[in-house]
Amino acid sequence: MLVAGGVIGSGIFRKPGVMAAQLGSSWVLLAVWFGAGIVTLCGALTVAELASAIPETGGTYVHFKRIYGPFAGFLYGWAAFVVIQTGSITAVCYVFAEYATQFFPTPAFLAFDDSFRIHLPWIGDIVPLHEMGIKLLAAGVILGLTFVNYLGIRCGSLVQNGVTLVKVAAMAALVAVVFLPPTGGAIDNLTTTSRFIQPQGWLWWAAVAGALQGAFWAYDGWNKVTYIAGEVKESQRTVPLGLTWGMLLVTALYVLVNVAYAYILPIDEMAQSRLVAADVAEHCLPRGGRWIAAAVMISTFGAANAIILTSARVYFRMAQDGLVPSSLGWVHPRYRSPGLSLVVQGVWAVVLLFSGTFDTLTDTLIFVSWIFYAAAAFGVIRLRQREPELTRLYRVPGYPWVPLGFVGFAILYLVLTVHNDLLNYRAAASAGRPALSNSAFGIALVLAGSPVYWWYARKQKMSS
Repeated sequence: MLVAGGVIGSGIFRKPGVMAAQLGSSWVLLAVWFGAGIVTLCGALTVAELASAIPETGGTYVHFKRIYGPFAGFLYGWAAFVVIQTGSITAVCYVFAEYATQFFPTPAFLAFDDSFRIHLPWIGDIVPLHEMGIKLLAAGVILGLTFVNYLGIRCGSLVQNGVTLVKVAAMAALVAVVFLPPTGGAIDNLTTTSRFIQPQGWLWWAAVAGALQGAFWAYDGWNKVTYIAGEVKESQRTVPLGLTWGMLLVTALYVLVNVAYAYILPIDEMAQSRLVAADVAEHCLPRGGRWIAAAVMISTFGAANAIILTSARVYFRMAQDGLVPSSLGWVHPRYRSPGLSLVVQGVWAVVLLFSGTFDTLTDTLIFVSWIFYAAAAFGVIRLRQREPELTRLYRVPGYPWVPLGFVGFAILYLVLTVHNDLLNYRAAASAGRPALSNSAFGIALVLAGSPVYWWYARKQKMSS
């Protein structure tokens, strides 16, 4: 439930339109979704070995600390706090608020001037007042779910299990409705290319890299179950199984849903759609947009809950290791939750919410995430060499080719992403629009943690 619930959130309902506008081809769009699912599954199969070998609360932070040393572990934990996990919370709640406008519009007095921007040297512009009404509603959801999880893991997990079942059923229902006559779909849409969007040569590869960012955002979240490995029964067996079956379920659902989207909407119409799932439902059912909007709200609500529930355990573990303020390791005496870690995480997520747009947040966090995903996959090879005697109830199939293939793909993807990012930055700057280098923004946020680490490392050394 945590794997499927943490992955299925906003991306599958929000990103296909953006990806269609980049690719201009329905069949390439479907290939990107399928390929991204296979690559993500390879990553999940690989990282599952780390979760089996080191079944401790804290997930990737604990793995990196053991494999690469305390500084690498800290950098991952810091990145999870400043952009990866909090950015995920923010982006998912952003989409919740967007779809909520299907039921009630945001007040007119919240329509602030979108042209206001804050310039960051060598990075670009952030737009804090953009879509202020949506951001305020998203902030309310973040704080509300933080309070739910403050009340304990049992409360948070009950919400998670119920919401995950509902949203998987809703996605299956959408696929079924699309292919029931009469829906007005056309099988030719699956092979149609755009009349206007036709990237060629290197621009085609740049478009694929940009679309992969959207797909990987939709698939992101599969590793969060490792954060609570120390709280899972028979974790050395349960966590790898959860990762494997959870990602197989998600990949199948995502491909089917995108086939349904493409069956109903020609590629040029999809490229103009901001809320693809709602537009598809409107074609199939009377007031179908509202029906799917409710399903998306349930989905994003559950995804946000999964991220909030699991992520605070990382900062909690870092506090126990003396790498962040010890107060973040405080456990509520009644609810047994990492109370202060949850509160600090929620507050920073709200701050991050006002840093830019939905696409800025997702592109930034995915770029940073894949740096650490590549390092985690390589860590499987390094751990086998350094600690061959370590008990591993699960071993990645196809070793070492599956981990090496994943690392190679990740490096290629990151290079293409930086190139695509520079092209977009220059195009936006020359057009006078707010220009932000998402990769530079993400790296700057991560490296900002270096002084924090050295401060606490020095403090530990002096105390000992």
